[in-house]
Amino acid sequence: MGVFLPLFVAIPLISSAIALLLPWRFLRDGIHIIIPLISMVAGGFLFSYTATHGAIAHNVGLYEGGVAIPFAADTFSAIMIISTGLIAVCANWFATIAGETSSRYYASLTLMLVTGVNGALLTADLFNFFVFIEVMLLPSYGLIAMSGTWSRLAGGRTFVLVNLSASTVLVVGVGLLYGVVGTVNIPALAGVGAGHGPAVLALGVVVTAIAAKAGVFPLHTWLPRTYPGTSAAVMGLFSGLHTKVGVYMLFRIYVVIFGLDPRWNWLIITIMVISMLIGGFAGLAENSIRRVLAYQMVNGMPMILVVLAFCTDHPQRALAAGLLYTIHHMVTVGSLVLASGAIEETYGTGLLKKLSGLARRDKLLATIFAAGAFSVVGFPPFSGLWGKVYIVISVVRQESSAAWLVISVIIVASFGALLSMLRVWRKVFWGKAIGADRYPESLSIPGALIAPSGVLILISLAMFFLAGPLINYTLTATDGLLDVGDYQHAVLGDTPVGVPNISELGR
Repeated sequence: MGVFLPLFVAIPLISSAIALLLPWRFLRDGIHIIIPLISMVAGGFLFSYTATHGAIAHNVGLYEGGVAIPFAADTFSAIMIISTGLIAVCANWFATIAGETSSRYYASLTLMLVTGVNGALLTADLFNFFVFIEVMLLPSYGLIAMSGTWSRLAGGRTFVLVNLSASTVLVVGVGLLYGVVGTVNIPALAGVGAGHGPAVLALGVVVTAIAAKAGVFPLHTWLPRTYPGTSAAVMGLFSGLHTKVGVYMLFRIYVVIFGLDPRWNWLIITIMVISMLIGGFAGLAENSIRRVLAYQMVNGMPMILVVLAFCTDHPQRALAAGLLYTIHHMVTVGSLVLASGAIEETYGTGLLKKLSGLARRDKLLATIFAAGAFSVVGFPPFSGLWGKVYIVISVVRQESSAAWLVISVIIVASFGALLSMLRVWRKVFWGKAIGADRYPESLSIPGALIAPSGVLILISLAMFFLAGPLINYTLTATDGLLDVGDYQHAVLGDTPVGVPNISELGR
């Protein structure tokens, strides 16, 4: 089964080339929706197989473990492939309806982005993770600059500078780690983070670079300044793919390489608590719908990552809570971003001061946006409720002052998110309807533009009512993540090659 893993990279990459060569737009539009859909379905089969048989791997060229370029999958990577595929399908669907695919390069660039995402989720090597991150970033630069407007190019410049800098730091950290340990194979590095100082320092450089790409405090300011400068479809892609790949690798590194070392708990808590407060309240100062939503992305990252500090007693449940919130966040923020995109496509602006009374003109869109806002804050009947409740339950199990601090900040940050979303609702949807002197009375948002965000919010609703099975799936996924021995055996085999002796480090 492992021999098929490279197809998750090969198929979207080949499809990207085909999409570039196709002269017919309708075929390009079809292929850039169908390929992520196939990836999502294949991820479902992969989840089912790894849940039954354990982790699988394939070493490119059939070289021995520890030497080859490894692809590996377990239930954790499989569920992330399903989730990212879903967001890619909906974002590309919206882009097609909105007419963004009129450029011949759009479909090809999005498929190349999917290639990088799948590769990053399936690689078992930190250097190859860097490579696939770059495969993700190269088409992202093109997608940001696609419209050619000055505001979008300015945002693209910041995006390029930050991500190039973070990539440089990442490859330096990977190089340092190789120099200290002699390998960057993830399963071969198991336990290194709890061992010798130089290896921990090198890993710190790697983690810092990944945290910057994920938009974690204090390296978060670039995200709300660049993502809203893209189109809504591109922002939807980035919100569900870029930052969540960073989350995936931070989970993998902390579990496999650091071995859930509790010495880092207070550092994690401190960073995440500050990040929650900033993300929760900073949106109150923004002047457009998608800038407010960008800070909900900043708020979501620490909600996910804080569980890493509470894995001492029940690691499977804590990690499952973080994974559940990750999926919820991808679905809900994706829906809100695409809903705001539908407003921009119809009314030509997303600025709060230029919109009013849309609840009267566009009742369906207003309902979807209100549902998404409820989900972000954590109100029923949407996925955000169980996401936050599960995190709180996982945190409170530790029964410590740190647990009560985190729970208190989650409540306060959620209140900040509520105020931010209420401000958007009051400015955009309440109030006097926009006058006919600005927009014709007959103007309303087409149902086709609303459909992608509507599908995502229906999934959020389904996640609320199907929380039991979904939590079981997340527990199965994190069980695969925690089974480091199975992951090592799949990648390295029975006779590992080049695996460092941790006890010899530094001698």
